[in-house]
Amino acid sequence: MNLSNLSEDEKYFLAKVSDAFQAADAKSCVKMIGFLDERQQEIAKSFAQQHHKHNYYLFGGYASASRKVLGVFPDYIDIEQEPTALFDNIDPVTLRYRTEDSLSHRDFLGALMNLNISRESIGDILVGQGIAVLFVMHPVTQIILDELSKVGRVGIRCEAALPEVLPLEERFLEIKDTVSSLRLDCIVSTLTRLSREKASALIGQGLVNQNYECIQNNSHPVCEGDKISIRGYGKFIVAQVGGITKKGRIQVLCKKYL
Repeated sequence: MNLSNLSEDEKYFLAKVSDAFQAADAKSCVKMIGFLDERQQEIAKSFAQQHHKHNYYLFGGYASASRKVLGVFPDYIDIEQEPTALFDNIDPVTLRYRTEDSLSHRDFLGALMNLNISRESIGDILVGQGIAVLFVMHPVTQIILDELSKVGRVGIRCEAALPEVLPLEERFLEIKDTVSSLRLDCIVSTLTRLSREKASALIGQGLVNQNYECIQNNSHPVCEGDKISIRGYGKFIVAQVGGITKKGRIQVLCKKYL
């Protein structure tokens, strides 16, 4: 990742990452930053790689978390043994409500923000039927337990524990189509159901991120496994690139995160 092409907010975040590594080296102390979105995680990893830093770890409370806390450790701490045990500042909170009530990720996030809890203190929110599991920073756990009794108009019960089985971690809407080329504008056109011209306009306006970087080149190549975020349309993954049709078009399977 090119760390010279960052927004002002991202430059401020990069300075925090740099300070954390310096403090871990100079003062032999543990520094934590989080929760980070996937773009911020890539920035942190790129900084570590470019400065040959290895004693750090990203963890979000469970194995396949999307939002993660950055832990930076002094050299005397061996993170190879059980690195996740070092993150005792992440708590799970299970919320239960009537199965006939329908609540979304956005509903839970809004309720937490209404408690004046910062976004950096909130990790993944896993929503199932009649149950949701939050991963949060320890300082806000008691606030949630004491003050969160409703999400919207739905009454809930909170407990600082994990359920036996986590709700479905990720849900997708599959998008199958064919494209003339594995160019970014072609893929964006497929994902948004817009014309190539309108898709190109989105790219030119800086509204499209590919693998957490803003790409403004219409012909930028897209590969299987790439993640694409389009402001106003959502986040997608190019799950599979298939064969060529009789008309010479390329089969693709994309998935939209729900």
